[in-house]
Amino acid sequence: MQIAGDMVRGQPRTADLIASTLVGEIRSGRIAVDEVLPSERDLCARFEASRPTVREALSQLQLRGYLNAGGGKRPRASRPSLSSIFRGAGDVIRDILGDTESAAHLEQMRHFIETGAVREAAIRADHLQIAQIRSALEDSFRTIGTSGFPESDIAFHRAIVAVVGNPIILTLHDLFVSDLLARRPPEENRLKHDRLVYDEHRQIYEAVLGNDVIGATDVMDRHLARSYRYRLELPKSLPGQAEV
Repeated sequence: MQIAGDMVRGQPRTADLIASTLVGEIRSGRIAVDEVLPSERDLCARFEASRPTVREALSQLQLRGYLNAGGGKRPRASRPSLSSIFRGAGDVIRDILGDTESAAHLEQMRHFIETGAVREAAIRADHLQIAQIRSALEDSFRTIGTSGFPESDIAFHRAIVAVVGNPIILTLHDLFVSDLLARRPPEENRLKHDRLVYDEHRQIYEAVLGNDVIGATDVMDRHLARSYRYRLELPKSLPGQAEV
């Protein structure tokens, strides 16, 4: 099978056409999910293309979620999921912006998602959703001062975001909030920190329970802003200069 060369005006490049062909075969089932893909050599022969062109096509497949590779194993066909797409995008964001800047942008995204979600929760959370938020709050209380608190912290916020009922927003939250928390430095006084977070969670829950839209949004806004600023490292002092 021969595909025309690259850079023909108004026409797709060879790598794009190879990638589209392979994606079509995975979607149709001609190449089964988890099946080992043909070798680069075989693909070069099939498409009469150079090895760099085939590698570019395979990179496109991986970026689009149709290829699993790594660990020294042969690439296998896969189907994209929201999780795999957003995780790959997150890695690219960090490569472009760097850890510090990308973390700040992700924190801002989290802020928008969660303040909007808590507003929706205060307006329309049903009995089951309220019970799930309450259960997550109780887990937070039980894990204060323990290594299990960060997980219960995530679960509380997730229960609020889940009220929106948007799988894209929930997947973004699952991926990036977990990643942000994993990058947090250890707390010097875990018990004090956990008690503060729990009390803010309690205020958020009470506002949601009382359909207090403004109160729920304000408390969540302060909670997330405080949490982010609390984790920022202080600038280094000059040698011999006491910290203020």
